[in-house]
Amino acid sequence: MSTNGVHIAAYPYPTSGHIIPLLDLAHRLLTRGLTVTVFVTTSNLPLLQPYISTHPSSLKHLVLPSPDITAPPQKRLLVTMRALRDLHYPILLQWFRSHSSPPVAIISDFFLGWTRDLACELGVPRLVFSPSGAFSMSFALSMCRDPPENADPDQDINFQVSFPKIPNSPAFPWWQIPAHYKSIKEDSDLEFSRNDMLANTVSWGMVFNSFMELERVYFTHLEKELGNDRVWAVGPVLPPENGDLPEYIVRGGVSSVPCQELMNWLDARPDNSVVYVCFGSRAVLTQRQMDVLTAALEQSSVQFVLCVRVPRKDEQQQVNADHGVIPDGFEDRMEGRGFVIRGWAPQVTILSHRAVGVFVTHCGWNSVLEGIAAGVVMLTWPMGADQYSNAKLLVDELGVAIRACEGTQNIPTSAELARLLAISVDETRPERLLAKELSAAAVGAVNGGSSDTNLDEFIKQLGDLGK
Repeated sequence: MSTNGVHIAAYPYPTSGHIIPLLDLAHRLLTRGLTVTVFVTTSNLPLLQPYISTHPSSLKHLVLPSPDITAPPQKRLLVTMRALRDLHYPILLQWFRSHSSPPVAIISDFFLGWTRDLACELGVPRLVFSPSGAFSMSFALSMCRDPPENADPDQDINFQVSFPKIPNSPAFPWWQIPAHYKSIKEDSDLEFSRNDMLANTVSWGMVFNSFMELERVYFTHLEKELGNDRVWAVGPVLPPENGDLPEYIVRGGVSSVPCQELMNWLDARPDNSVVYVCFGSRAVLTQRQMDVLTAALEQSSVQFVLCVRVPRKDEQQQVNADHGVIPDGFEDRMEGRGFVIRGWAPQVTILSHRAVGVFVTHCGWNSVLEGIAAGVVMLTWPMGADQYSNAKLLVDELGVAIRACEGTQNIPTSAELARLLAISVDETRPERLLAKELSAAAVGAVNGGSSDTNLDEFIKQLGDLGK
């Protein structure tokens, strides 16, 4: 497809879980002949390096300053969204106006809705990049337009919030609704956040890291809600074909163990016999969660790889922070049966190994897609944000997962979790057959299927903008 080097700007929200999928999408655009300038903060520059090596002439970048954020954990996202606008808007405006051949479009993260105002001022279209799926986006838009209400939110935390306008009329307990959608006391940060999300609904188009076979009914719903068909499912946008190279394996951080040591350990295990346990790049387990998890792993007799996130320095300094640690003696008792990683894990590499058959996951969307692509059974343990809706999609609608735990509210006994771990590796589980079928659909979508078709159409429309 000829695009004559059409130039677009890509602006991710500055955390690895949002940057990496947008960079993977940028890679696919670059391989189709586009030129891409990525806006990136200094601390996240290392994430760009493997892509720059692959696309030395067509991938550009603009380094932006990081805002200095001092906010309690529950408000950090809202404060950061606003601070990024205040700090970056004038810099980007000047950069565009002084560029000899500026981008013809801006594709930016759904947490950066204010870039729609920037795009309007510059006279270029803004596209939303959603690192989450269409199912969770449907909830976000619904709650922004019609915030959920609970007459007694302090006492009735299990009050069911229903969404009758969304296909299949899903419902969630009050405690699973993100705080910034249900806050009674208005403040300027909350108002900014809602306006930011509403700006997404009037942007020129939306691009999703998902695929039609996964969420078709919800993409149809979004097209109806947005009033146009400029909604493209182009995923799963996983690492490039050379993603086993060292620079891609460590792209999100550094592991406490060499990757080859882990691969050797997995090579010695039978097919689909290992349970991989990881809760993403943000979640840190409480001590109760950690105690239940490690006791269950010990009682279950399954072989496992356990990835434990190490809290950042600012998290360690929080007053009364409850950060779970692995109990003394656990690793010695599990020697030969369990493999513990502290810090970043090469997750895509682990999940694609033939020995790994089960994934205990927090249901962040990147992890969901990586689990689906690998064809593993998932045990869901959502912790917040869109993870509860992602878990519902996996368990109740797709049938590829088993519900294990929910946040800090619904934690089973270690005996019950051990039972779930033991049955999850059973080769005859119906979830395993469905997971393999969905994996084939995911692989097919990005190899000449629906996502490739959507990406070609998306690029064609970008090419038309360039003319």
